[in-house]
Amino acid sequence: MSEIHLADVFAPEGGWRIRILDLSGGAEDNIVEEIAGFPTLMHANAFARRYVRDSMELCRATGATSRDVLAAWFAFGEDAHVIDAGDATWRSATELSNFADRPADAEDRDWRSLDPRQDGDEDDEE
Repeated sequence: MSEIHLADVFAPEGGWRIRILDLSGGAEDNIVEEIAGFPTLMHANAFARRYVRDSMELCRATGATSRDVLAAWFAFGEDAHVIDAGDATWRSATELSNFADRPADAEDRDWRSLDPRQDGDEDDEE
């Protein structure tokens, strides 16, 4: 049986926020953007995980080793984490090796379907 956490029931005002970090250092303080409006911590964590997974796949060159993929991600990728979630936040460091070893499928990379900024117009995303 899974445990219910208060963070999944009570989001901060405006919802949980995700911070996107540019690992290449191209943005001020490495912050690319912050995305607000995630209704639950579970939703925010799922978005962050998929976002990082997609970023790593964008860094994966044909024939690259796991080590090459990780090096490319640390040089050019983007990380994501939930702001102010403490120990309950998903952390990319716990899964980077797995991500590098195993290419993602489309669902693993689909952060857009979890993005609270969507206006519901599916035609704009195709």
